Parts: sequence; C-alpha cells; structure tokens
Amino acid sequence: MIKVFNPDRSDWPEICQRPAMDSAEMEKICFPIFREIEDMGDVAVKKYTQKFDGIELAELEVEADELKNASLGVSSDLKSAIKKAYENICAFHKAQRTEKLELETTDGVRCWQEKRPIDKVGLYIPGGTAPLFSTVLMLAIPAVIAGCREIILCTPPGENGKVPASILYTAQLCGVTKVFKVGGVQAIAAMTFGTESIPKVYKIFGPGNQYVTAAKQLSTRYNTAIDMPAGPSELLVMADSTAIPSFVASDLLSQAEHGTDSQVIMVSTSEDIIEQVEIQVMEQLKDLPRKAIAEQSIANSKLIYLSDNEKAVDFINQYGPEHYILCSSEEDYFLKELRNAGSVFIGPYTPESAGDYASGTNHTLPTQGYAKQYSGVNLDSFLKSITFQKISENGLKNIGASIEIMAEAEGLMGHKNAVSIRMDQIRDKNSRS
Repeated sequence: MIKVFNPDRSDWPEICQRPAMDSAEMEKICFPIFREIEDMGDVAVKKYTQKFDGIELAELEVEADELKNASLGVSSDLKSAIKKAYENICAFHKAQRTEKLELETTDGVRCWQEKRPIDKVGLYIPGGTAPLFSTVLMLAIPAVIAGCREIILCTPPGENGKVPASILYTAQLCGVTKVFKVGGVQAIAAMTFGTESIPKVYKIFGPGNQYVTAAKQLSTRYNTAIDMPAGPSELLVMADSTAIPSFVASDLLSQAEHGTDSQVIMVSTSEDIIEQVEIQVMEQLKDLPRKAIAEQSIANSKLIYLSDNEKAVDFINQYGPEHYILCSSEEDYFLKELRNAGSVFIGPYTPESAGDYASGTNHTLPTQGYAKQYSGVNLDSFLKSITFQKISENGLKNIGASIEIMAEAEGLMGHKNAVSIRMDQIRDKNSRS
C-alpha cells in the first residue's frame, strides 16, 4: 500500500483520486452497443452476450421452472442465512415509510404531498468473479415494499449459460418473477430501450464495473433514470491508536477483494497503527482465496497519516467514501463532524461486511466521491413525491392578489388572467347575493 505522511492540504485532491476511469473512452465503447440494441433488440443483446460472456443464448429470460426450482441448488445453511438477512433488510426498509404530509398554508389553501411508486424498475445484479445474490436483497426488497408494479432483474450468465441458483433463489424469495440472463452494457441498454424480451424500465438500479457505470450514465440521455453513479467499490477506515490492527486489516481486505479497480484507504492519527495494519494486511493477504485480485486493489490503495483529528475529518469529508469505518476513541467528534459518506460502520465490532449482507442497511451506495451529492439506495429511491393542492373560493381570495402581482411583474399575463378571471367571477357572484 502507498504510505502518505501528513500531506499538505493542496495535495489532498490528488490523493483523493480513485483509480482512473476514462468516461469519454468508456462512452465510446458503450454508445455503438446502445445504438445496435435500440435498432435490433434481442438479436443485438444475444450478439454481445456471446461476444463478452462467451455464451450463446437461445432465450434471454430464465424459465419459470428454473426459477421455481432454484432452491434445490442452494444449501439449507445458505438459505437460512439469506432469510435472516431478508428479515432484517425488510424491517429496516419498511420502517422508512412516511405518512402523507398535509398542511393548510393559508385559510382555504390546502397542500399535501404523497409518495407513489415508480411503475417500472430494472435491477442490475453483477456477476462475473463474484455473483452478488446479496444485491438482489438490497434492490428487490425496497422495490417490492415501495409497490413498484413491474420489477425485472438482469444478471450475467455463468460459464454454463445459467444464472447461479443463489441469485434465482433470492429473486424468488423477494418476489421478482422476471429474470434475464444478460449482463454488462447490453443489459443496461436493453432496459433503457426495451427489446422483444426485456421490458423498458423507467429507472435502473444496481452497481457494476466501469463499463456498467458508464452505460448507466449514458442511459440517462434516453429518458431513463438511474439510482446513482455506482462504480468500483471503495472503503475508508479511520483508525486511531485504540484500533485493533488485525480488525482494520481484515476490513481493508474485505473490500480489496471485490475487484482489481477497488480502492481502500486508511486514515490514522497514529504512525504506529499504520505500521501494524500494513503488517497485518500482508499477513492476511497470504491466505485470501482472491489474493490475486486483492493484491492489485491494494496497489491502488493508501495508508495516510494526519497529525490531528481536525485534519483527519476534513480529509474524510473531502474523500466522501462509499463505506466508512470509524474506530476511534473520539467517536462522537468524528460522527458530529461527518458530512459525506455512503454508509458508516462504528466501532471495532461493526465490520463493513455486516452492511453488505445482513444488518439491514442497504449496500448499494455512491462511489467515486459521489457521496457528497447522492444518498445510497433506500425506500425513497423507488418512490416519487407528488404534491397536491386544493384551493377553496375563500382560499383564492386570500392569495389571488399576490399571484396576480407576481405574474404581472414577470410579464406572464396569461398566468395573471387565470387568477383574475376567477376573482372576477367570485366578485360578481358575491355582488348578486
């Protein structure tokens, strides 16, 4: 890992940079795929699945029987674990429901806000070296709780041309009935435009590699919303002299094994802890099954010493981590001063893995510093807030003059007239009574 000691603030932007992602170059790759899928539908989707995944598909959708029988391919222990996670994630996301907000702003002027589900949503579940059935829980559960009418799921096929049983079992548990064996850029394009097999959706959710991230951002040009720019995974640990080095090292490696383009950062006010954590990282790395992947990620990662808590928290806010683990005796200070993070894990017994799987919070989070502007996926991600108003005759009398004056001042006489014609009718009616 790269060690950085007490860097000048002017150097922080460079230190905060993630592994390079050339958005323009990625878009050049994605755009022709989008155009071809828009024009040719399933034919193009199958073409690119064969090209990128090496799989020739007869049908894109997982058959109903295969979905129904997926539980046979999942061990009882894993099914129990998934069900436990399902219960906790359900409980936390159901608790996020809010009541209708209603207020009479002026006598006779009643305004209210209600949330309604997004009708059609698409869930992207990464596959490849680590099929993420846990992401099915994180996306499908809030979609179902929100009441989305159509929920489809796209995920890359495995080497055998099939979707892993763990993903299918989890999808069925959550209530998803349409699963497609399509991944990568072609999946995002298919959900953006719709094909003969894959429905068009209004919003796409889910993390992915750099190509998927670029494809999602491209989809927004075609009237499709996305949850957030969620690219390669990242983690920042704040650890002072009270932290347990072996714990910190295990957390860093838990994210480093996600992919070669993942990044992990440790910030500390203790040089001694930095040395101990580095030793532990190298020691634990030896026994990691995904050692080759983690080694490349570690090469992009940093151990950063900052001389005091104020500098440390300022740096953390500037970095805006996707995952943020806090192991400090000054816990209250760091939490109070925190402004930018996707999800926070507090104390020595709160590994980031808990949020990835079973604590109840969502693991689909903003990366690349987007935690400064975006929230992670939550129940509201699948809902729209719609405002309503109903104005009585008396209510219009109370605010009508203000509307007329403001509309005229902006030169919008049609707006003024829409009020004036009603006000005249009210005055005429009152004069006759």
